[in-house]
Amino acid sequence: MALSDLPDWHVESLPDLVDVEETGATFLENATLKATHYSRLIEGLVLADDSGLCVHALDDRPGVHSARYAPSTEERNQRLLEELAALGPAADRGAAFFCAFAVARAGTVMWTVQSDLRGRIATEPAGEFGFGYDPIFVVSSEGKTLAQMSAPEKNRVSARGKALQELRTFLVAR
Repeated sequence: MALSDLPDWHVESLPDLVDVEETGATFLENATLKATHYSRLIEGLVLADDSGLCVHALDDRPGVHSARYAPSTEERNQRLLEELAALGPAADRGAAFFCAFAVARAGTVMWTVQSDLRGRIATEPAGEFGFGYDPIFVVSSEGKTLAQMSAPEKNRVSARGKALQELRTFLVAR
């Protein structure tokens, strides 16, 4: 687990609880909805996240619906590539991954962060690592998809990796 090395902190997954409907318009709103909801049900700090991909030419779709854009990972990637192809070769393939975290206790938000990673959408999947949209998201500074990057490389540049570093700083300061 990403934070398991922190002294004085014990990280657990939530027990099976009723899911929170993600009705927020932004990733940060959805993370905050989940953190405040679950923090009313259990003791201690609750960390919740929301993340996704926004593609410029698609009016920032899939956005907060990234996980529900199609039934499976392969279908989500295929749908996105087909929608971009239909716009023609001049379509703006610029995109950004976003990751938002919210920490709450007893229904009150104590801390939030949102990080991003800018890049572009490839014309076809490449790479065998990662998950989700990683095979079609090209990190401009690296010249390769997230799925072509090792875990340490990806953690250094990804929106989630950046948000985790901010979370680590928050937890150590507490």
